[in-house]
Amino acid sequence: MLVLLPPSEGKAASGSGTPLKPESLSLPGLADARAAVLDELVELCAADEEKAREVLGLSEGLRGEVAKNAGLRTTGARPAGQIYTGVLYDALDLASLDAAARRRAEASLLVFSGLWGAVRITDRIPSYRCSMGVKLPGLGALGSYWRGPMADVMPEAAGEGLVLDLRSAAYTAAWKPKGEVADRTASVRVLHAPTRKVVSHFNKATKGRIVRDLLLTGGVPAGPDELVEALRELGYEVEIPGPVKPGKPLQLDVLVDEIH
Repeated sequence: MLVLLPPSEGKAASGSGTPLKPESLSLPGLADARAAVLDELVELCAADEEKAREVLGLSEGLRGEVAKNAGLRTTGARPAGQIYTGVLYDALDLASLDAAARRRAEASLLVFSGLWGAVRITDRIPSYRCSMGVKLPGLGALGSYWRGPMADVMPEAAGEGLVLDLRSAAYTAAWKPKGEVADRTASVRVLHAPTRKVVSHFNKATKGRIVRDLLLTGGVPAGPDELVEALRELGYEVEIPGPVKPGKPLQLDVLVDEIH
């Protein structure tokens, strides 16, 4: 099983560890694309704080994020699973997983990123600020920029099992499963049951809980149909909102009344 996650907007501090070693990151086929984004982001943030803040869409209160980006090559790096924070990652709570569930997380979780393309939770990265929605002056919109490199590496990364896609819309722009990979992909939308609307907090927290529950149970659904069964056995209310289309991911709606 491969689980595709969005990053978090906010991130933990980098700390004082060893600086980034780009060659050590997973998915080495993304190395050249990563280098290009990193080069432009660091140069932009080091040269012109105001322009960088405008490009990155940062408020006055987040001005410090520009300096953080300028020092990406020299600041300390930590495992991505410790860098990403926020509602989804709080619910997932990687630090409290038992050893077996932790091994499953390290093998199956892939976090998409405007800067790195995608990383495993064990990849050591510094804290940064660069969403997939950013349009860099030289490289253009990152969602479009990453499509070519991701198309080259993701079919192999997807392996032969279930692909569980929990990314937000901005990050799905970087890679869309096609062909036989799409046939074994399920994407999940979390809806507030009384209104049948997406509510951001419910959506993120429930996705984190879903991943955590699947990791803890240890059962690996073979495909989208088995995922539906597994989620229902875990107590989730799951609906399939439309007809299943060959060559397209299966869309699942998980209905929640509240987050506990």
